[in-house]
Amino acid sequence: MHRMSDQPARWTRATVYPDMWADPDDDPRNKEAVSPDGELATLQDFLTGYRMTLRMKCEGLDAEQLARRSVPPSTMSLLGLVRHLAEVERDWRNWITDGDPLPKLYGRRDADFDEAVAEQAMVDAAYSDLEREQAATDAALAEHPDPGERVGKDNTSIRELMVHRIEEYARHCGHADLLRECVDGRVGQ
Repeated sequence: MHRMSDQPARWTRATVYPDMWADPDDDPRNKEAVSPDGELATLQDFLTGYRMTLRMKCEGLDAEQLARRSVPPSTMSLLGLVRHLAEVERDWRNWITDGDPLPKLYGRRDADFDEAVAEQAMVDAAYSDLEREQAATDAALAEHPDPGERVGKDNTSIRELMVHRIEEYARHCGHADLLRECVDGRVGQ
């Protein structure tokens, strides 16, 4: 018996592996290069891959689709994830410094998700914020090439901070998979 659903049909652009986001030859994350040398270079390579995955999960959607909250009562949306990751990139710089913390990017707690609305100006600002905050955190961490170095008020190691960044992006890429599938049915690895 066929059941009616308001959920979109599942689909993919991949032709070789139908459960993948893109065919391996078309996937910008696939590279023929040798893996990086060194711990920090390896960690940065994984982080770069997850950052790219998040962008891929959001590409081709309009402001309404990016702001759509797919699992009520959650306020999570793809746009909220972009804003959230900009916020946490900023906060990670607070882990490095002994000084006063940077203010929250979007004001009150959870505003990154709660106030993500379907306006193109907000989408553009979110991507701009994410790029700026990523670059600033990358630059701050570049000043600490020893992964065992301990920094900030909590004496956190650079290694721990890098692994936490990878974990944060990886977890939210999983959320993005599900959110994107709810928006338009697109599936992927």
